[in-house]
Amino acid sequence: MKTIKYILSAAVLALSLQACVNDLTITEVIDPGKNTADKALTSEAAFNSFLAGVYTGFATSGYKGPGGDPSISGLDGGASQYLRGLINLNELPTDESSCNWNDQTIRNFHLLSWTTSDTFIYAFYSRIYFQISMCNEFIRQANATEVNLSEKDEMIAEARVLRALCYLHAIDNFGKGPFVDENSVIGVAPEEISRTALYAWLETELTDLISGSALPSARSPKAYGRADKGLAMMILAKLYLNAEVYTGTAQWAKCASVLNQIAAAGYSLHTTPNGTRSAYQDLFGADNDKCTDEIIFAIEQDGENTQSYGATNYLVFASTGDGIEASSMGISSGWAGLRSTDTFFNLFEDNDARKLFYSTDDGMHEGPITDIADWSKGGHPSVKFTNVKSDGNPGKAEGFVDTDFPVFRYADALLMLAECGLHSESGVSKTQGLEYLNKVRARAGVGALSDYDSATLRDERGRELYLECWRRSDLIRLGYFTGNDYVWDWKGGEQNGIATDSYRTVYPIPSSDLNANANLTQNEGY
Repeated sequence: MKTIKYILSAAVLALSLQACVNDLTITEVIDPGKNTADKALTSEAAFNSFLAGVYTGFATSGYKGPGGDPSISGLDGGASQYLRGLINLNELPTDESSCNWNDQTIRNFHLLSWTTSDTFIYAFYSRIYFQISMCNEFIRQANATEVNLSEKDEMIAEARVLRALCYLHAIDNFGKGPFVDENSVIGVAPEEISRTALYAWLETELTDLISGSALPSARSPKAYGRADKGLAMMILAKLYLNAEVYTGTAQWAKCASVLNQIAAAGYSLHTTPNGTRSAYQDLFGADNDKCTDEIIFAIEQDGENTQSYGATNYLVFASTGDGIEASSMGISSGWAGLRSTDTFFNLFEDNDARKLFYSTDDGMHEGPITDIADWSKGGHPSVKFTNVKSDGNPGKAEGFVDTDFPVFRYADALLMLAECGLHSESGVSKTQGLEYLNKVRARAGVGALSDYDSATLRDERGRELYLECWRRSDLIRLGYFTGNDYVWDWKGGEQNGIATDSYRTVYPIPSSDLNANANLTQNEGY
């Protein structure tokens, strides 16, 4: 693994970037050379700074600016950002997005031709485990300190649920891998955990967090952008939703049970616009922090204080280029990189409020992608995520966006309940499932359906959740990712799309980590 600059036995905090998560702010440096577990967390300010660093690890590349001096050395500061890695691995291999840049191996994702030495896979793998180590270290030091802080148990619970989010991404993308928690011995190569064992650990951990009293109740986080039981429930529901993929045994009844708890918590679809644009667009604009009726958990971005070349900055800037008026996206100029396929674009009805793409009549941004390396040769750039507020004004800064990334939304929970309705053992009837599905469609302004199946759900989840990093997982679970039952522009390396090998439903364990840790084994097929 690349050198992790801030060793696991110390807090990773610095002052150069004034990153913050509402009431948590990085206000002091905890020097890893001078502080140990019995000395670092000696005040409430130190607790707040450390926990802010844990949250900020999802939003930025490091603690010293948007790209320079990333937390993991040897990796590009922009490309190694957590959410950018999540986007690359979960959107680019699907019908929802491709990247035309010549940056190393980036095009291989859409062609489904990556290898065990892929830099971008390595970057995201490293970022996941860096975040896990940060959570572990906060929990370890918080448990060790004798500081009498009334919110200590709550803060430990927040770190635990953030760690569970990382392990959800690990189990979904890599299947198995190294396992470390706050009790792991530092300096000893971690043992490998199987996919089924990691599933069991996550289920136990999340169930404990949801039933316990330390984590705030759903819809009652300490502040916007901080974790509560709503986040823990959504992670657990996602685990159950994909249980058959992860373990071979479906868990539809458990999935429906958790989703019903989420529904009972008071979340709702955001249906009343905050300004002149549609309510759906509010969810992806520069002031989407107003949409707490629907957004269950978001990773915050701030054009002045929390800057990144990943996250929503990546989605906004890389989707903007020649032919698109940058000012309409709330920025000065774009990077011209990300386009959706014609296959995906054609899933939308013309009157669908979610059909947010830029199209022209000159062929530049219409029809199939005829050249995956050329931005101007077909495909459809998305204008779903913007740096524009509900009043029509841009965010604070032209170079970085204010748009938060919605990790979980209530619309997703409704569509997950609809999927439960396809499985009688869930306890959700198909009639109920159809009601949930049509509730989401109604917000988009499209007509109600009279019936649905897995293909209907595949398309509806795509229309509602595109670019939110669920497409790869959805296609795998529903049986459309590999094989030839569903193809799109350039799937498998051919313009019209071809079948791909089933082993690509998980990514390889990076070869460099296999060489560094003899306890790890490679995923089948690589």
